[in-house]
Amino acid sequence: MAKRAARAQEIDPLFAPVCSALRRDSTVTESKMFGSPGLKVRGRVFAMLVKGKLVVKLPRARVDGLVASGTGEYFDPGHGRLMKEWVAIGVAAKKEWTALAREARDFVSSSG
Repeated sequence: MAKRAARAQEIDPLFAPVCSALRRDSTVTESKMFGSPGLKVRGRVFAMLVKGKLVVKLPRARVDGLVASGTGEYFDPGHGRLMKEWVAIGVAAKKEWTALAREARDFVSSSG
């Protein structure tokens, strides 16, 4: 119990509702990626919080659509090269974060 409480304190309040919702899936684990809190399914990253934005892995066409709609932006992990299957979603679309994280979990879980 103390371990779970300590882990909950480490999670950014912005990301906590997403973690709480996805934690119910036994295939989902929490870890840090690039120094940021994140979620994995079967050992593969599908969502993380980076600089106050939810970053999720989705099919390229879906990422393109989210960017085109203004909901998200292509994710740059810091080396100046945008990642085609990763999108960063700002707090303006926070109500969509959990649904997008679930979509990312399903995508990553089903891809090779």
